[in-house]
Amino acid sequence: MLVRAQRTRTACTFRQKHAVTLVTQTFDVAIIGGGIAGFSLAHFLAPHRKVLILEREDAFGYHATGRSAAEFAFRFHTPLVGKLAKLSFPFLNTPPAGFCETPLLVPRGMLLITSEEKRARLDEVFEQESRGTDRLTRLTIDQVLQRAPVLNPDFFTSAFHDPDCWDIEVETLFQSFQRSAKRAGAAAHRSAGLKSAFRKDGAWQLETDSAAFTANAVVIATGAWADETAAMLGADPLGLTPLNRTVVNVDLPAGTNLSAMPEIQEIDEDFYMKPDAGKLLVSPADENVSEPCDAQPDELGVAWAMHWVTEATILKPGHPAHTWAGLRTFAPDRAPVIGWDKSTDGVFWLAGQGGFGIQTSPALGRYAANLLLGQPLAEDFKRAGLDKTTMDPARFG
Repeated sequence: MLVRAQRTRTACTFRQKHAVTLVTQTFDVAIIGGGIAGFSLAHFLAPHRKVLILEREDAFGYHATGRSAAEFAFRFHTPLVGKLAKLSFPFLNTPPAGFCETPLLVPRGMLLITSEEKRARLDEVFEQESRGTDRLTRLTIDQVLQRAPVLNPDFFTSAFHDPDCWDIEVETLFQSFQRSAKRAGAAAHRSAGLKSAFRKDGAWQLETDSAAFTANAVVIATGAWADETAAMLGADPLGLTPLNRTVVNVDLPAGTNLSAMPEIQEIDEDFYMKPDAGKLLVSPADENVSEPCDAQPDELGVAWAMHWVTEATILKPGHPAHTWAGLRTFAPDRAPVIGWDKSTDGVFWLAGQGGFGIQTSPALGRYAANLLLGQPLAEDFKRAGLDKTTMDPARFG
């Protein structure tokens, strides 16, 4: 009660200071966060409810959504994320009519490689991932070099190929979710950070710098800031942790075309690399605990990325052409957090999507919409072994 009373006084102080009368707009559901999580939910929810999306940045998808490695893969996930990826594939592979005009997935394939000292580890992964599929193929060094001539043949001794890996056209997917939600009546505001929030007469009273809103339910879809948003709403944080990952792009020698090369991943994900707009994208797959922020490349991460370029390829770049970073936010068990908060009325979690939020966004958006609408869970979720408690925030007590 003390927290909510403080929120109310803050809202009053804000109005007095600026001497502005805000006309309140009313919605069924307010989604806080304008990234892929928020807009994928809005796509599925807006045809059934009056939806609002509030984003504090000047651009939607500024943080994690706009900094994805744009990868879709069936395998090499936790069991739950693997199920969510397979549940998302039909939507991404064959989008709904009118959703977008160009394909969302571009075939890429993946090469898993390792040195002699990790041969047993690669054998183990190959055997494990081959259960139930005949899609994986062991390759000789020459066969690997035919697919990825940029690799240094002295670096690896064992490899296999997985054809079920695609590049995701992230911008097309994200823009299509936005258009679809808006066509269905969703209202979306940029530069609209939440300044105050309190519960009154069974509804949430929300204020930004320039507008006031009422909503029956509020969805926390703020990624790295999810725990901060929860605290603002009077809900208990869940211990979500943002992890910074560094990526570099290196120039290729003149005349080099790697557009058809598969993604390359070291068997324990010491690094991964893939073609990217005429350059080579490389990441040391680092995970450095971070505060929620506008993520910047880690100097040590850049150094490790360039180390792997030098060691694993025949390229000899002097320095990266471009560096960038993103935050991948995980719950303590590294599974998504989706469901109603148990301690605070009208608060719904859609967070903890880690590094898999883009490729699982169709499944997670639809799953969250099912719960918010109080509908029975869709049959394909049930067949995959999911129920309404699978990602429930109540699992953290």
